[in-house]
Amino acid sequence: MPVSGPDAGPYGITAGPDGALWSTLVHAGRIVRLGVDGHVDSYPLDDPSCGPSVIASGPDGALWFTRFRDHRIGRITTRGEVTSYPLPTPDCGPFGITTGPDGALWFTEMNTDRIGRISTDGTVTEYPLPTSGGLPSVITAGPDGALWFTLNQANSIGRLGPGGVPALHPLPTPGAAPVGITAGSDGAVWFVEIGAGQLGRITPDGRIQEFPLPDRAARPHAIVADPAGGCWFTEWGANRVGRVTVEGEIWGYDLPTPGSEPHGITVGPDGAIWVALEIGGIARLTP
Repeated sequence: MPVSGPDAGPYGITAGPDGALWSTLVHAGRIVRLGVDGHVDSYPLDDPSCGPSVIASGPDGALWFTRFRDHRIGRITTRGEVTSYPLPTPDCGPFGITTGPDGALWFTEMNTDRIGRISTDGTVTEYPLPTSGGLPSVITAGPDGALWFTLNQANSIGRLGPGGVPALHPLPTPGAAPVGITAGSDGAVWFVEIGAGQLGRITPDGRIQEFPLPDRAARPHAIVADPAGGCWFTEWGANRVGRVTVEGEIWGYDLPTPGSEPHGITVGPDGAIWVALEIGGIARLTP
């Protein structure tokens, strides 16, 4: 389904509390709402160059998103009312965002090796990581009450417990460059390795398994758990969407539009899989 022009760049996507899909347009500086009936509403942000990236449903019935280029956290209601909050560390580059178990939003700061927390009233707290240039990327709430995140350049998976003390788990494969991460239904956390063409699974006690993709050059980017017990993921470099079971069995599904550059992925309110395509559209896959 087309939701923008080819240069707008649909990037992050999530299911909203209103039964619709919400996506960021990273190049156009807009947020779009896509109903399951195909109706599209588009909302401009105050700075067209702010780089809205990852978006998540918040605990307050609104959508929250990162603004990577102007270093703010944005909020949009289901009626399209937009606000944003500056972050205390200059040029921090917020990217991933998720709702935490404490009712706040948690996000990564790619440029400054920090994890941030923002309450629904806009209060921000930052937690430094023991890395330099580690590039914390995507973040998710884990099954153990902690926050789990990828460190793309530190080649590690991070865990931030309730006390704010980080722990890092190095990956077995050099240059794996993890990006997307999600809490699975099997009590573990699943992630993608864009540099190695693999999927990964880590248990709360830090045990790691890796699963090579049939196409190691596929460049997997985002991943989401599905209600059936597996995970779906995008293959940005192969124009494909894949699924992995909890046993590590992998299937791939080619997208019909060549060069569509699939990025964000989510399970929709209709049970289908929805994918943000940077070429300008959103795809729907029926499991």
